[in-house]
Amino acid sequence: MGINNYKDECQLVLEAADSIFFNKHTEMKLAICALLSGGHLLLEDVPGVGKTTLAFFLSHIFGLGASRIQCTNDLLPSDIIGSMVFKQSSESFDFKQGPLFGDIVLADELNRASPKTQSAFLQAMEEKRVNVDRKEFKLSENFLVIATQNPIEQVGTFPLPESQLDRFFISMSLGLPGRDFEKRILKSENIKQSIEKIVPVFDADSFLKLKLDVSRVGYTDELLDYILDLLAYGRNEIDHGYVLSPRSGKDLLRAAKAHAYISQRDYVSTEDVRFVAPGVLSHRLGGRRGRAYGLELSKKVLDAVSV
Repeated sequence: MGINNYKDECQLVLEAADSIFFNKHTEMKLAICALLSGGHLLLEDVPGVGKTTLAFFLSHIFGLGASRIQCTNDLLPSDIIGSMVFKQSSESFDFKQGPLFGDIVLADELNRASPKTQSAFLQAMEEKRVNVDRKEFKLSENFLVIATQNPIEQVGTFPLPESQLDRFFISMSLGLPGRDFEKRILKSENIKQSIEKIVPVFDADSFLKLKLDVSRVGYTDELLDYILDLLAYGRNEIDHGYVLSPRSGKDLLRAAKAHAYISQRDYVSTEDVRFVAPGVLSHRLGGRRGRAYGLELSKKVLDAVSV
């Protein structure tokens, strides 16, 4: 299979995204880069700006199944993963799957869940499997988490630990729309109905082939050195930079491959890295201070390291 087998289909996805999310082209490209890389997406925003709509759109356009978890402070790990249930007919215990067993899993307001419940996502996000009562259960091959979190200053939130933030591939914010675009939103029909009218571009099988195609995008040793220079500066010169694990570098490369692919190229450039770097680094560098603070630090890293 060659490179860019699905270049036309990816353009259709971008066009559909632009028709639903007005003036959010950059944000949509980042979200699509996360999906094409099989990476988890973290959305930090105030309520009501379209985070749930984004998850619904992505699952629909890529032909994937979706499930939703509304996180609250009394949510238990078993509510997410599932539990063993006694089946009287066979006098045995069967595993009843929780909402974690989906393709795209929307964890809404993740930072309202208790730390114990947040930790229930860790193994699944890293290994695409969970263990219950000494038994292992595999998740979908297309499994990924789209989590939303409210700003940390809001009441009833629990900060996400560094170990969990590092498992998120890209973070982003949709933000409030401009006045002209908000007027278009007010005049438009029900957004969910608009999404349902769009014909899905992929299905689960072709989506797997698409991800494989993206993984084959080429790069040079010089590009790897540039990524390593960014990480070295962040770790040595930026506050909280020690959180930039080797996973950060791998995620930068994977995201840059996806951006090159949807830009209809079969090689990665430094501009691809610079486009995705704020999304890959901001939540890691921001930590408990939030993504906005992390964006400032990400900009310092990009400004300091020459191309």
